Amino acid sequence: MVNLIEKKSNTLVEKMYGILGRNNVLSDYDELYTYSTDSTNITNPDEIAQVVVFPAETHQVSEIMKYAYANNIAVVARAAGTNLCGACLPKKGGIVIDFSKMNKILEINKDNLVARVEPGVVIEDFQKEVEKLNLFYPPDPSNLKVSMIGGSIGLSSGGPHTFKYGSTKDYVIGLEIVLADGRVMKTGSLCSKDVTGYNMTQLFVGSEGTLGIVTQAVIRLIPKPEAKRVMLAYFDSLEDTSKTVNEIISNLITPSVIDLLDKNTLQTIESFYPSGLLTDKEAALLIEIDGFKSNINSQYEQIMNICKKNKASYIQTAATKEEEDRIWIARRSSFGATAKLAPNVVTEDVVVPRENIVKLVKGIWQICSKYELKTCIMGHIGDGNIHPNIALDLRNPIELNNFKRAKTELFELSLSLNGRLSGEHGIGCEKSYFIDKALDSNNLEYMKQIKKLFDPKNILNPGKIF
Repeated sequence: MVNLIEKKSNTLVEKMYGILGRNNVLSDYDELYTYSTDSTNITNPDEIAQVVVFPAETHQVSEIMKYAYANNIAVVARAAGTNLCGACLPKKGGIVIDFSKMNKILEINKDNLVARVEPGVVIEDFQKEVEKLNLFYPPDPSNLKVSMIGGSIGLSSGGPHTFKYGSTKDYVIGLEIVLADGRVMKTGSLCSKDVTGYNMTQLFVGSEGTLGIVTQAVIRLIPKPEAKRVMLAYFDSLEDTSKTVNEIISNLITPSVIDLLDKNTLQTIESFYPSGLLTDKEAALLIEIDGFKSNINSQYEQIMNICKKNKASYIQTAATKEEEDRIWIARRSSFGATAKLAPNVVTEDVVVPRENIVKLVKGIWQICSKYELKTCIMGHIGDGNIHPNIALDLRNPIELNNFKRAKTELFELSLSLNGRLSGEHGIGCEKSYFIDKALDSNNLEYMKQIKKLFDPKNILNPGKIF
């Protein structure tokens, strides 16, 4: 049996050499193991790829899929591998397609406010390029310095700017997709308005590579805001923090960012990345406003008054670009700082209606206290999306068991508050066991039928979502 498996694996590798050339194929165990992991801290030596390939064009991806389909070989599309739900783990071995070499910005059309990109384009690099033309691509996941467009589409990722501008799904208007059998399909168009038939583009956004493999995307762009201003408002109670957010919104002000950092997060960041944060406050709001220079000051004064009215104990406002960057570096350091508390850190992702945010955060505190887990909570309070960063030692069986129990209670808490399992990280294999509790049975059944229609042999990222 072992010889038969090895023979099949060798045949697969030789076939990939023929399609891509030897320099674009990895088959050594150490290499395969590396590309069979992601940021979820899940490592299983029995679930690694048989081969990792690096295509440079759509035709090569098509040929890979034709061979995989004919031979019932599982295929996982991989971008930067930074996802946090096990969405790009090769649960059934097979082929991992790494898109780091399909990294071209093919076109930026300022007249039409669109861009065409390959899946391996790094998000921050893309943002910088469009901003040179005074354009703006808002989705900004916390790991945007390495995250790629393809992975962002697969998970419909968001980030702090989602509150005002929306997430990835709001900017993808067309796709080139390689289907399970190797056929190439194009959806959408270069037009910002298009209701010619079903919106097939949105079917693939957030599908985690289970329906097809993205090889090109048409991205909608918007004009770059003329000015922005950043502040940190500190509060002595979570309730006052929430009231402030609600009042800002009810006064018809829409900050570009309104994020929450709890006391543990503030203390942990300041311990490892000193940024001048106040560490004796219950919580802080990071608020960014943007728009035309003529109305920035008006928004700022209104927000300042609302914060003070709701008992903000201190407000820091960035007066220079350097101070603004320092605040943002502190905010984006929350994961790295938490990682210094224990050998491992797991970032969870749940979302509830904003009216239930206090119940969610307090519930998370109680659950993690119950199971003696170190937790730093931050997230996008404006849209109800909260991320508990949990520090633990996954090698310790007691801590691991406590974490599993806490995670189940966290998901149950979110659902009990009319929330969902994920706001931007996806389902992957980590939350798939819980999805039947989150979705209407008819909804779930039609999802499974769609999966079967596009992937009848279940070779596209098997073991994810369902």
